[in-house]
Amino acid sequence: MERLKSEVPSTLIRKISSATTEQDLLSTSSALLDFFLSHPLFNTVARELADPELALCGKNRASALDLKRKGNESFSHGHFDKALNLYSQALRVAPMDDRDLVATLYLNRASSLFKMGLFTECRRDCDRAVVLSPSYAKAWYRRAKVNASLKSHNEAINDMNVALNLEPSIGLKRQIKEELVLIVNSRQSCNSLRKACHKSVGIHVESPKIKLQCVSTPDKGRGMVSISDISDGSLIHSEEPYVVILSKHYRETHCHFCMNELPVDSVPCSSCSVPLYCSQWCLERAGGVGAKNLLSDYPFHEMLPTDLQRYISSVILAPDSRPGAANPDSGGIAEHKHECGGVNWFAVLPSEIILAARMIVKSIEQRKRSEGTTESAKTLELVHNFGKLPIESKLDFHIYSIVLTHCLQQSYGAEFPLTGASVSQLVIAMSQVKLNAMAIVHMKSTDAFWSMEQLGNLLRNKNTLTNNVEQVRLGQAIYSTGSLFNHSCRPNVHTYFLSRTLFVRSTEFVQAGFPLELSYGPQVGQWSRDERQQLLQDQYSFKCNCSGCAQLNVSDIVISSFSCLEPNCFGIVLDDSILKLEKLNFDCVQQVPTIFSLKSLVPVDKPERGDIEKVARCVLKHHDVSCTMVPGYCLNCGSHCDVKSLRLASSKAIHHMERALIGMLDDTTSTEVRTNLLSDALSALDILRSILHAYNKEIAQAEDNLAKALCLIGDFQSALHYCEASIGILEKLYHPKHIVIGNELVKLASIQLCTSDHISALNTIDRLNVIFQLYYGSHAMRIFPYLDSLKKDAAKLALENCAL
Repeated sequence: MERLKSEVPSTLIRKISSATTEQDLLSTSSALLDFFLSHPLFNTVARELADPELALCGKNRASALDLKRKGNESFSHGHFDKALNLYSQALRVAPMDDRDLVATLYLNRASSLFKMGLFTECRRDCDRAVVLSPSYAKAWYRRAKVNASLKSHNEAINDMNVALNLEPSIGLKRQIKEELVLIVNSRQSCNSLRKACHKSVGIHVESPKIKLQCVSTPDKGRGMVSISDISDGSLIHSEEPYVVILSKHYRETHCHFCMNELPVDSVPCSSCSVPLYCSQWCLERAGGVGAKNLLSDYPFHEMLPTDLQRYISSVILAPDSRPGAANPDSGGIAEHKHECGGVNWFAVLPSEIILAARMIVKSIEQRKRSEGTTESAKTLELVHNFGKLPIESKLDFHIYSIVLTHCLQQSYGAEFPLTGASVSQLVIAMSQVKLNAMAIVHMKSTDAFWSMEQLGNLLRNKNTLTNNVEQVRLGQAIYSTGSLFNHSCRPNVHTYFLSRTLFVRSTEFVQAGFPLELSYGPQVGQWSRDERQQLLQDQYSFKCNCSGCAQLNVSDIVISSFSCLEPNCFGIVLDDSILKLEKLNFDCVQQVPTIFSLKSLVPVDKPERGDIEKVARCVLKHHDVSCTMVPGYCLNCGSHCDVKSLRLASSKAIHHMERALIGMLDDTTSTEVRTNLLSDALSALDILRSILHAYNKEIAQAEDNLAKALCLIGDFQSALHYCEASIGILEKLYHPKHIVIGNELVKLASIQLCTSDHISALNTIDRLNVIFQLYYGSHAMRIFPYLDSLKKDAAKLALENCAL
């Protein structure tokens, strides 16, 4: 797009820059469209993106056959994991209308999975092969083998009988008969795997029972309230996305529909080579053609017994099971269909631009469905801030909208013509995405399913044992109701996701009619007040006056502060980056021109007053004692420090510590060198402690990094000390039941288990369970499935310890 941007005349750029109203936008959209339509470069770019003849993401039989050949070679040499990967690549580019090739690839991948001991995944690929080719004897034979391994002997016997009837080779028939006898002899009474699998799809999902209402307020516009009181931990809302897009970074690892992690037997899109899905179920809901939809009838052999014909039908027509707990839906409108076919624009354009296109397409489809009915198409009323966007964003949105309108001509030329009106509509949609899109975040732990036996094995191998909870931003989505919740830096509701479903849960008691507010960005304790407000102004074009910004929080003044150098003074020294608060003229004993009293600026809550008294007591005074709020002055005793030198010294110490920790974790580092590096890291930490205030978040991060490094080298006792120190600082920045504290307690509990302090681990687990129940309710165990086993293991080892 940079090439196109460089061609736009300066006069047109100025016109776009000054556009604020929708009438201005229509004018600028039409003018830029007219300019580009006659420009050779635009026509070249548009053709590269939208012409099917230039598509690089389509199906290719020759490539599929080449990958199949390489997969066969790897399989024959016993490299089953490599063969698995090659067969998956081949499936991605194999034309779906070549059913025999696709069925063979599924069977070959199933054989690799079988050799790797992944029997459930192997069985799913066998199912896909027989759906595509019901008379494929080898697929039924492989399915029989895997069912026998899964102890589903009844199905294995039926599969073998189907294979026996379909196999034309006398020699192979003899082999099948021999194996059939073995399965019959080892038959055991067990439930069918398919029944068990299908049961897992219908896991109960908690439903909200709180009635919400959209209201309008003079300071924040539309917002959400409850018509009744809400207790803490209540699920108040759940919602499927209006439109959603998976981030490019996760296209190879997560399902493009449900956004869960892909299994090793992922299913490719039926018409292009970009999206991957966790199952046929997700593929079909995203707009792909399911394998079953390609079959008009089943060419059963005339001599097949009736009971086997019925059995084949039951297998082929059975609902597809998929690995995932949630059941998201797309509202019956295929979200990927218009992007499919292998054209390049879906793979090239940014995700947020694709999301805006999906908004337009869904509105078109809803309008088409409502034609001839009494129901009107649902209108998505989203606010936007186009008029306040910087010139770079306005110009980018104009160019992307023109390109995207051209790309949509192939699917929606009649409903969305290449005109200035269409372009301006897309610009508005992009502005709405920028303002209203929510990041879909999943929680991830690197060792979420480790048992204590596995932990013991890892301990002997000196690998990490600590649970690290990580937030993974998988994609973006527009939620019709979710977009109505206003922002607060101290929110009273928490949002989380199962698959792509949004859940909103209260984290404190909320009175009826009181605003329900979530956080659009960093909260109190994560960033300082000024940093939070700057982000909200840049991203959402408003100045935040929430409860978290309207009062003085101890975290806002200590989070990046230095320590007073005077002995026995616990006061803070502020950096100039913090001092961008609204100033108030007030006489000061030091007679420094830039001064203000925070008591006159914002109120102070009682819980905060005690901590502020310890670190900045002068800001709680008014007329009797005043203080300078300028860089370098202690807010307790008023003494002065050289902030510039302190800043340089702290940056140097942080750099030295990071370098030492990286060296410690290098496998080639000798024990002697690692000991020296640990000494260097501890020295750097001591320097940080002498320069930065004890509540500074940089110290918490340094303590945490050191704890992680010590865990990786097996020194859990020392790691425990630094982990506890890090959490102690965070407890000064956040309230005790904040989810940030809960995430850190997961790490602490796992370290305590590794030090055999099982009683403390149980207490820590009880505490984090309270926090997770508050923020996730009944979904906590689904999001963090290892917590239950962690608690059971801790209790078990504690009992064993008592017995000794």
